[in-house]
Amino acid sequence: MTIRAVVKGVGHYLPERVVPNSEFEKTIDTSDEWIRSRSGIERRHFAAEGQTTSDLATRAAKAALEDAGLVPDDIDALVLATSTADFTFPSTATMVQASLGMTRGYAFDVQAVCAGFVYALSNANALIVSGQAQRVLVIGAETFSRLMDWSDRTTSVLFGDGAGALVLVAENGKGTPDDRGILSSDLHSDGQYKDLLYVDGGTSTGTTGHLRMQGKEVFRHAVEKLAATAHAALEKAGLSSGDVDWIVPHQANLRIIKGTAQRMQVPMDRVVVTVQDHGNTSAASIPLALSVGKERGQIKQGDLVVTEAIGGGLAWGSVVIRW
Repeated sequence: MTIRAVVKGVGHYLPERVVPNSEFEKTIDTSDEWIRSRSGIERRHFAAEGQTTSDLATRAAKAALEDAGLVPDDIDALVLATSTADFTFPSTATMVQASLGMTRGYAFDVQAVCAGFVYALSNANALIVSGQAQRVLVIGAETFSRLMDWSDRTTSVLFGDGAGALVLVAENGKGTPDDRGILSSDLHSDGQYKDLLYVDGGTSTGTTGHLRMQGKEVFRHAVEKLAATAHAALEKAGLSSGDVDWIVPHQANLRIIKGTAQRMQVPMDRVVVTVQDHGNTSAASIPLALSVGKERGQIKQGDLVVTEAIGGGLAWGSVVIRW
């Protein structure tokens, strides 16, 4: 028998405030057409004043637990991917743990920017496979609107806030690609590219800072590296692109999503796309898209799902899941 980390529940939360592209036309030199043509984004959600990353994460976690038919104290571990922590410390995960009323187990953050959720999934899978946990709540949550330089027309229009969550539960499998659960993962990072996407603040400056990005260079790396990591993860699982039911990519840019799908030879009608409604929600984008994909009736039990993401670091990776 092989222990598998099987998805038992999924949920998401989006702040109430919806910001259409037209809102940016009032303050910077841009237009709805310019934003749509370059990114595919039409609108995004922004957190309310005083609404924190842990608030969003808690709402998504509750939705995932309800979907799984579990309560907080059924959970052994909570892994939260975010780059917009409420505080330097304690971890946002422990704050969500407290908000949920989870009185047992342990919680910790993972920080790999937009690749954070695939890193968190891989860590959660390792906890389950090694026997350190039976049930793990995995969350991606961000309030990237707090990091924007609102005078920068190239970045401020791209990002949004939100949260998504999965509940993973240990189950016995046969050790074949037909098993339900996480079948493989593939993770990478290369710090020599740190200047392509970063926030110019932290303990070195004593400020929160703003997001800075070399968009053309990030785009070039993204399509190549995302397709490569997805193929590598599929190969580890003994599968190929032809076996894929759904690609659920990091929702950063529609052109990147299309380019990656083309390289993988997977048609766009087998790609879950939410970027038009959410913008780039960093570590929250994949769990948000998984939850929306299930809600739409796209992702069904038994489907083979490939998630892939790239973010600052550069950090990138993919996870193959039999839903």
